[in-house]
Amino acid sequence: MKRLCILGSTGSIGTQSLDVVRMSQSIDELRYQVDSLTANKNTDIIEQQAREFKPRMVAMLDEKSANDLKIRLGDTDIKVYSGVEGICECAEADSSDTVINAIVGLAGLKPTLSALSAGKTLALANKETLVAGGHLVTDLAKKNNVPILPVDSEHSAIFQCLQAAPPNKALKKIILTASGGPFFGKTREELKSVTVEQALKHPNWDMGAKITIDSATMFNKGLELIEAVRLFDVTEDMIDIIVHRESIVHSMIEFDDNSILAQMGVPDMRIPIQYALTYPNRYSSPVEELDFRKHSNLSFFEPDYEAFDCLGICRKAVKMGGLYPAAVNSANEVANYKFRKGEISFLEIGEKIRKAFDIAPNVSYFTADDIFTLDEEIRRLI
Repeated sequence: MKRLCILGSTGSIGTQSLDVVRMSQSIDELRYQVDSLTANKNTDIIEQQAREFKPRMVAMLDEKSANDLKIRLGDTDIKVYSGVEGICECAEADSSDTVINAIVGLAGLKPTLSALSAGKTLALANKETLVAGGHLVTDLAKKNNVPILPVDSEHSAIFQCLQAAPPNKALKKIILTASGGPFFGKTREELKSVTVEQALKHPNWDMGAKITIDSATMFNKGLELIEAVRLFDVTEDMIDIIVHRESIVHSMIEFDDNSILAQMGVPDMRIPIQYALTYPNRYSSPVEELDFRKHSNLSFFEPDYEAFDCLGICRKAVKMGGLYPAAVNSANEVANYKFRKGEISFLEIGEKIRKAFDIAPNVSYFTADDIFTLDEEIRRLI
């Protein structure tokens, strides 16, 4: 029986992770015990989750919400913790063996480091962990001999394809697919006037507000580019990005002989979540089969790096290395929030992120404290 800690249980990935746990109860080989759950402020949802799955402990980032939850769960034996320390307590507790990190943003880095330090298997949906943390995260995983299993659909697809790699690897290229978001085909001029409401209408995926805006700017794909460099230990020039509107091909790899392997399926996050939990085995899934007769036209396009300049910004950041990926990530978190609040325009997001290159120090090695200090400075200046 796997004992799970689910960080960010009230968000899109977190709720779907619990959906996978719920549906696995009919499969004899799969038994999951939810040991802990964490969230930011949503006490209504986490109370429902806690009563259904009966975890040993829960944690709320917001202290006021934690106090509210203690009262709500007063008739149970569930322990309630608060703040970053409480979330890290859940991540490193001996009572769990697998941590699903579904927290959004840089806030997921400290719990990731806690989980890896405690020797936990990490099912990672928080891409900012690898973008900002870089070698700190991968080195810690290697040191403690624990796997990082990708949950993002694209990185899970690459990971699955790599299972078929020959002994000499022979990897030539990784091909990341992108939906193109709600503004595919629009010129930079047309993007000047887009609204928050328009940006939140993703054509294929149901995600949280921050990630959906990142998809609209294609910064999300830039984050995935950086994450792929870290996760699969490749150089930036080995990663190609291609727009695939239907989101059926989740990503591909190309070998030296120019053969290509693709992982395909209907757009449903429960497949990569379940695979991260059952790896290296596969079991029946609640997701519907892919019927090619219903998807007979699959399209592929070159991304527009001029209109969606966040892609180029991320490529530049990972090429420069050091703290630059962390810097552009923090700048984007600020700009994304300001756009959602109506304080800046859509195109100003990229303009804000570029300023991070002038703020970040040019260093080769850094600590976790360096990342958080830089994050504070960027939030103050951008």
